Amino acid sequence: MVLTIEPGIYISSKNKQVEKKWRGIGIRIEDDILVKKNGNEILTHKLPKEIDDIESIMANH
Repeated sequence: MVLTIEPGIYISSKNKQVEKKWRGIGIRIEDDILVKKNGNEILTHKLPKEIDDIESIMANH
């Protein structure tokens, strides 16, 4: 069985409590976990999770 762990944050475009640059965005960083009889395997362990790494990739696309 494979499970997805998907923590995220979604900021309404109408939310005046955050800086304007953050309004109307959503961020979700997920992991896919293979559940095995003798333990688990994180299938997405090589994907970037740090802010600088993700921003670098996004800047090039």
